[in-house]
Amino acid sequence: MKKTIGVLAHVDAGKTTFCEQLLYHTKKIRQLGRVDHKDAFMDNHSIEKQRGITIFADQATFSFNDSTYTIMDTPGHVDFSPEMERAIQVMDYAILIISAVDGIQGHTETVWRLLREHHVPTFFFLNKTDREEVDVKQVISDLRVQLSEDICDISDFSATAMANDLMEWVAERDEELLDTYLSSGYEPVKWIVKMKQMISACEIFPCGAGSALKDTGISEFLEQLDLLTETYYNDQGDFAAHVYKIRHDEQGHRLTYMKALNGVLHVRDELNVHGDVEKITQIQAVNGSELKNINEVRAGELFAVAGLKDCEAGEAIGRDGDKHQYELIPTLKAKVLHDHSIHVKEVLRSFRLLDAEEPSLQIQWDEHFQAIYVHVMGVIQLEVLEEVVEGRFGFKVSFGKPQILYKETIAESVIGYGHFEPLRHYAEVHLQIEPAERDSGIAFDNQCHANDLTIGYQNLVQQHVLERNHHGILTGAPLTDVHVTLLTGRGHQEHTSGGDFREATFRALRQGLEKAKNILLEPYYDFKIKVNQDQIGRVLSDIQQASGTFEAPVTLDTQVVVTGRVPVATFMDYPTIFASFTHGKGMLTLTFSGYDRCHNSEQIIEQIGYDKNADPEYSSSSIFCAKGKGYTVPWDEVEEKMHCLR
Repeated sequence: MKKTIGVLAHVDAGKTTFCEQLLYHTKKIRQLGRVDHKDAFMDNHSIEKQRGITIFADQATFSFNDSTYTIMDTPGHVDFSPEMERAIQVMDYAILIISAVDGIQGHTETVWRLLREHHVPTFFFLNKTDREEVDVKQVISDLRVQLSEDICDISDFSATAMANDLMEWVAERDEELLDTYLSSGYEPVKWIVKMKQMISACEIFPCGAGSALKDTGISEFLEQLDLLTETYYNDQGDFAAHVYKIRHDEQGHRLTYMKALNGVLHVRDELNVHGDVEKITQIQAVNGSELKNINEVRAGELFAVAGLKDCEAGEAIGRDGDKHQYELIPTLKAKVLHDHSIHVKEVLRSFRLLDAEEPSLQIQWDEHFQAIYVHVMGVIQLEVLEEVVEGRFGFKVSFGKPQILYKETIAESVIGYGHFEPLRHYAEVHLQIEPAERDSGIAFDNQCHANDLTIGYQNLVQQHVLERNHHGILTGAPLTDVHVTLLTGRGHQEHTSGGDFREATFRALRQGLEKAKNILLEPYYDFKIKVNQDQIGRVLSDIQQASGTFEAPVTLDTQVVVTGRVPVATFMDYPTIFASFTHGKGMLTLTFSGYDRCHNSEQIIEQIGYDKNADPEYSSSSIFCAKGKGYTVPWDEVEEKMHCLR
């Protein structure tokens, strides 16, 4: 049986040490490594060893009883959470490590929410229970209150024995088990089968305890994990897989990491990717930093292949379905600064490779200013990027001060008109632009009749609407949350080329924005804060000063919990302030909750100083032709000159 187990946690909860113990107990490694000794098997990148944190989601395999396990050690720091979220897509089960000393920390709730959204069956392991101040029962009680009431303590569970409290707790959730419990008590086979089903269905969440550093509770938890998990994969039928990571080897060759979901894949097999047939030239088994060439893989296995050129993380191979949209996305951008002795196009080429591996970077190239921008989660990610670039590409970069990623939308429906007719060119496009739901992006619809514009040209308009981020007119930020409909258009049998419709489409979008009521959007956090009662006044005052809103605080014994929403711009540095005045004892969870109206639009618009008439990529005017010569018509005069009937 093949099982993929993900290990997740808030940073410093002991996740990597826990993974080391699993590998040691299963004789995969002969000697235990330690994060503080910089020799952990799973943290094999030099930057991870130096910083003592997991940055990349790496994997190792081991055998235990009758199963083959692939263990995935994921980043615990919020700056690298997109890497963790991509790994979640291929997990059969997850182990969420909780520091019994620190309890439920901020990032823990984010991880838990993602696991629930993706329906990943989850085990808990309370780590550091060897500390004197730890009360295991209280921690479990807190977990049940803050995460799920369906968490159960399996510390006294085995193949032959089960604590009465656990039996009663599980029996209350299943009528058949309840009858068994009342009549004959613990029947191991029946109880284990039922518990497997309930865990797989995410109806219950087992919790073990121990100390990864002191090696207590690990072997018992491994036995319990093996007893209570099962997977079913089919080697028959067509091959299907999920892509979860892109990397490049030392020679720069692209490696596509995926998990086989069905069938068998062999070297030299051909796969259909985006309508093109591509041949698998190499298959590699992955174990820590080791890559071993193999001839085939079967359903349930994780591996890397060479030969695929265009796959991206989140894509399905051999199955229908859209590319997965990830929830944890950056809210900051920073300009890449580099020595001018290195040509900017060489720097851009290097960052394009990194962009393929970490798609949340969303590398942007500003042709006009010859500048490169990256999207990031935080300052630590920028520091790591500097080290990665120097180590891999041999040159140094730094970054400008991170800035908030603003977006723009509209408040009411408008029709935009674009005409492009310099000599021997011709295209006209009419677009309806309507406001859409928050965080929905840009959607396209087509109401144009084929008698007005050929299907090929209609498809070009759609392509140009969706191919890129379009600049808004307030700050030049990306346009979002709009529904664009092609109403009509016109081409010319002799003079129209594809590029003409790109010009006409962009001009139609821009002309519509000129007439619209434009809105500046900024990213927001949902927050959850837990502090002592004597600190809640300070917290509420801070939230109000940050232009946030909050629900009525809830008192729990001597502590108070408050939830609400606040702009990222005013709260991004608050965790440091919060940790200082709570002396590290408070709990603060910040979760990206999408975009909404900017709380200080006028100030930001003035600060950015975007000149909509000087944007080299966009113009709201149209080009017409008279007497063999093209001439420009301003956006507010073009409608009367349009050629299409409206």
